Amino acid sequence: MTADPAAELHTIIDLIRYGASRFNASDLTFGHSYDNALDEATHLVLHTLHLPPDLGPAYGQARVTTAEKAEILALFERRIEERVPVAYLTGEAWFAGLNFKSDTRALVPRSPIAELIESGFEPWLGGREVRRALDLCTGSGCIAIAMGHYHPDWHVDGVDLSDDALALAAENKARLHADNVRFFKSDLFAGLSGEHYQLIVTNPPYVTDAETDALPQEYSYEPELGLRAGDDGLDLVLKILRDAPLHLSQDGLLICEVGESEHALVKLLPDVEFAWIEFKVGQMGIFAVECAELIVHHPRIRELANARG
Repeated sequence: MTADPAAELHTIIDLIRYGASRFNASDLTFGHSYDNALDEATHLVLHTLHLPPDLGPAYGQARVTTAEKAEILALFERRIEERVPVAYLTGEAWFAGLNFKSDTRALVPRSPIAELIESGFEPWLGGREVRRALDLCTGSGCIAIAMGHYHPDWHVDGVDLSDDALALAAENKARLHADNVRFFKSDLFAGLSGEHYQLIVTNPPYVTDAETDALPQEYSYEPELGLRAGDDGLDLVLKILRDAPLHLSQDGLLICEVGESEHALVKLLPDVEFAWIEFKVGQMGIFAVECAELIVHHPRIRELANARG
């Protein structure tokens, strides 16, 4: 029996299989771009070998050099021992078919909103014209940049409270040549006086205090500012619902991700007609709501939001 199991690993597929097995055996938490060990191992191997993510199966039997194998195995060990998310190990994450720089200045890009962007936000937009769109709580800039990429005739703004996140977003703008996107600092809508949009898209912090405190180690590398949102996860969402009508056109649309806080939101605002969006993998806690609907229920929304301070 060979003393070092890694000595028996020779090909790309050997390393992917080995990494996936080690990850599964190590009880890792998945959820940062990938939801399984095999995809994470594949990303680490192909990234290290400077190969594309859609590499054909025929290349799986290609042999790796000793130096390449050592580099891959070192990343595997860091993933296992330090619980660092794969995107932070490689410095990149794929979102809506685009490759973004990813590091600890912002959350790892992973929102199901990517699917909406690629489908042109239909049928939710209903064919209405969009000239200006806003990505509120932009983080790495992935949603804003992807919107600008798939809709080059749109003018897209991305705003965030974090200077670190905005610096990363600016780097991603340059990386992906997003000339129709601009980023600037704003605490939600506070810095957007006089700005109006036909579409506002937001993936704000929505994790409850209790859930944030209990998150697996992988999430400790991400900025808590992008996760924690009060006892029910709705501290920021309610303020967004309150203020969005001031920045939406009369027939404007708001799309917002609230994750598991969906249940608390429906309980607080049972009369609001939120359209909960179905994705390829099912419902993901993302709703679309019309500006007119927010105006109708503004008194109750304002009451709840103002109570949060």
